[in-house]
Amino acid sequence: MMTGKAGDSMERKARRGFVPSDEKDFGEEALPVLRKASEELRFLWDRGYPVTSTVRFIGDRYQFSERQRLALARVVSPTESIASRKSREVGEISGRTLFIDGFNVIIGLETAFSQSMLFCCPDGSVRDLAGLRGSYRPIPETVTALKALLKALGELGVSRAVIYLDRPVSNSGRLKELIDRLAEGTGFETETVLEDRVDTVLKGKPLVASGDAVILDACGEWFALARYVIDTQIGNYPYTDITG
Repeated sequence: MMTGKAGDSMERKARRGFVPSDEKDFGEEALPVLRKASEELRFLWDRGYPVTSTVRFIGDRYQFSERQRLALARVVSPTESIASRKSREVGEISGRTLFIDGFNVIIGLETAFSQSMLFCCPDGSVRDLAGLRGSYRPIPETVTALKALLKALGELGVSRAVIYLDRPVSNSGRLKELIDRLAEGTGFETETVLEDRVDTVLKGKPLVASGDAVILDACGEWFALARYVIDTQIGNYPYTDITG
């Protein structure tokens, strides 16, 4: 359990989601080109062109970096998908059970509390470029992010929060222990679950919190939990907008 000297094992100098080249890749000169590219990408997706090849085509056309291509793939969505997601987004979850995409939401909040780059997306979600790639290590902002998350759930009045973590990801068990410890004494039921395929589980849930487009396209309803935490506990976040 990460208690007492837990910080000793954390990446003290880490800044979740930060890459120095982002200042150039997503700076004022780059944004107009990225917004033009996002329009072209959505145009192609709306007409059924495959995701991977169109991102590669647009990326090659504008000679984008890998980070810029990743941002396009994560932030841009087909018009029909955006409309569907927005129609199922809810703003009131008092008394309900919320199923949470743990790493997705927590990493987004760690990124926010690290003051790193976050994207506001047309479907209303917040996304980052941090990624997991099979490994996770806590950083100094992890506890801050978790406390903010639990505080928000209390304010929202949920009756139960089920936080799913990907079992194959390194340190998922340690993160579960930390969440369970911090959740003691909250006024709502909290359960942290390790699952082999979190995305598959969440697709079938009635109310989820995630920024994962695949999950948002398949779930019943969803709540923009990361955005809520950032808006209420940080406020006026300088989101990067590559869609205009």
